[in-house]
Amino acid sequence: MEKKLLVVLFLSLCCASRLRGEAAQQWTSATATFYGGSDASGTMGGSCGYGNMYSAGYGTNTTALSSALYGDGASCGACYLVTCDASATRWCKNGTSVTVTATNYCPPNYSESGDAGGGGNPPRQPLAAGIVPVRYARTPCRRVGGIRFGIAGHDYYELVLVTNVAGSGAVAAAWVKGSGTEWLSMSRNWGENWQSNAYLTGQALSFRVQADDGGVVTAYDVAPANWQFGSTYQSDVNFSY
Repeated sequence: MEKKLLVVLFLSLCCASRLRGEAAQQWTSATATFYGGSDASGTMGGSCGYGNMYSAGYGTNTTALSSALYGDGASCGACYLVTCDASATRWCKNGTSVTVTATNYCPPNYSESGDAGGGGNPPRQPLAAGIVPVRYARTPCRRVGGIRFGIAGHDYYELVLVTNVAGSGAVAAAWVKGSGTEWLSMSRNWGENWQSNAYLTGQALSFRVQADDGGVVTAYDVAPANWQFGSTYQSDVNFSY
């Protein structure tokens, strides 16, 4: 069985740059470790709210970010290209790389040292195998199909989970429009869950999503008028990459 690993980035210097069109990748030094187990069960869930990573369109090449990047959920869905640091061939194979999606948060643990449970503590200095020096850069996300919108909540409270976002991958703003309303701004509730307090039951729903690189896509009539709480609806649009 192929071993699935969850890469966890522990950033010691600065945050990754935002994507701006086809801007050149900017590489930053960091350290990483992994967990997840042989069956990848440890990659599911997470603080972004995605739940099952396969259902969200992200699979198991995922990452938990330290506070330097996580931004209270603003980086959820972003993609990073991670490669072995040329000076760290003792711990990883030089020239290899993997693209991962940010789906979780690695909080600092100041009661422990960086090599004994405090791997997310800034700044990090890699001292032992298991905490490996790497380099990373933001990279466009490649997704299959359109953006997905999972609707939870109840009347007068819609909590919409936005997943399978291509391009920048991270959502900066979201709007919803019922068939009988104008465009209504939504607020980030937590992770990639966006909240509306409008009464939209019985109306077909459209969504507009703005990525953190400024790009905007609009998905018209994604959910039919008889949509149900607890259901996920997939649009036919996505960001380019």
